[in-house]
Amino acid sequence: MKAKKGKVSVMTGNVVAANAARLCRPEVVSCYPITPQSEVAETISGFVADGLLDAEIVEVEGENSAMNVLLAASVAGARTFTATSSYGLVYMYDAILQASGYRVPVVMVNVNRETPGIHAVSSGQQDMISTRDSGWVQIIVENNQEIIDQIIMSYRLAEDYDIQLPVMVNYDGYYLSYLSEAVEMPEQEDVDAFLAPLKKQPQRPRLIPGASTGAGTHGMEMGYVEARYKHWTAMDRAKQKVDEIDKEFGKYFGRSYGGQIEEYRTADADFVILASGSAAGTAKTVVDAKRADGIKVGLVKQRLFRPFPEERLIQALKGKKAVGVIDRSVGFGWKYGPMCAELKAIAPAIGAPPILSYIDGLANLDITIPHISRVVDEVGAAAKGKAYQDVTWIPMEEV
Repeated sequence: MKAKKGKVSVMTGNVVAANAARLCRPEVVSCYPITPQSEVAETISGFVADGLLDAEIVEVEGENSAMNVLLAASVAGARTFTATSSYGLVYMYDAILQASGYRVPVVMVNVNRETPGIHAVSSGQQDMISTRDSGWVQIIVENNQEIIDQIIMSYRLAEDYDIQLPVMVNYDGYYLSYLSEAVEMPEQEDVDAFLAPLKKQPQRPRLIPGASTGAGTHGMEMGYVEARYKHWTAMDRAKQKVDEIDKEFGKYFGRSYGGQIEEYRTADADFVILASGSAAGTAKTVVDAKRADGIKVGLVKQRLFRPFPEERLIQALKGKKAVGVIDRSVGFGWKYGPMCAELKAIAPAIGAPPILSYIDGLANLDITIPHISRVVDEVGAAAKGKAYQDVTWIPMEEV
């Protein structure tokens, strides 16, 4: 059985995100506006006002309250949704940790933007990086169609009885949030059908007044250790579940994204570029151009940021002669970009090839075709045994 072809419309990434959430029928929504996410909050509030979504909108004075509202609603059994960005993500940080510790299946959109310290109302993945070890499942998408599809898949993942974890869907602020693209919007009945298997699973634990169930209780010694271990094992199970849900989505809707990672022309590639988010689309264009010149380069698009897709990356990169990683963020503490530093942890398992780190695209600076073309040329040279530079801040070399 397959879904009907949905209506094709031109929408911004933010409007797409709000529509995807509407199709998943959240019962409680709480958002506090922040650039470049505000359009998500405005649009979904409009859906409720116009009777298109039967949800409780809880107006709050800030992001911390928004996440706490959803935490409580989710513990009580409600399906929930929120969206934020940058300072908003930072302002709800303690509640983010609470949400994962409580194992509540909140689905949140994070519209990537640079973080406080240097005030930059501009794109960057530093906000996502700052919550790397918060215990949330984190997924990065490339374009507006993937925003829709991944939000729908995220409810299947978050509320799965074997997972029960909050999920954060990340997309590049400005590049996708305000980008108008043609997208195919699924029909409501098809989204209902895709999410219907959740109703056949055992009911997740809920806090019911008068009942003896506990949530978020104090953890001491082995009780704390056991809770942490079960959380960790759920994160580990999420990797395979992401792949399974993506394949099922593909069979039903006709679109799939590779699950944890997407491989593009990697099968016979001598060397590979790793990228994420909207930059992956530009990277595919460069890979095609280089292939036309006879250069055997491939691309790995990292979709699953947390948990780290270790096994899939080893499978994709084992035996490659060199890897170049493009990070749209900074790793304070290592000289490499955050994703590059993590990839280096599996270097022995992929044959210890040269792994080159590139920092690019901070604060709304474009990750351009010439930039990625340069990356391919340098990584290709490293694959042939030539000397290379460990870390390159591309924009700094253009000043």
